[in-house]
Amino acid sequence: MIQVTRKDSKESVENLLRRFGRKVQQSGVLAEAKSGQYFEKPMSKRDRRAKAIVRRARKADKIKKLKLGR
Repeated sequence: MIQVTRKDSKESVENLLRRFGRKVQQSGVLAEAKSGQYFEKPMSKRDRRAKAIVRRARKADKIKKLKLGR
């Protein structure tokens, strides 16, 4: 369970909620819950993961090219 406490007594509720939301996003709890919402065949899971690997590699190449072009 993710817990967020106030840094000091003057911290606003908005800041507290923002920090909580950021921690939830970083932990991946919400993404995991959404992925388990519907049944997905094992083959499609493999395909989705393979596509994600290719997408990350392309993004890394694109960033590398942009940095070399400077």
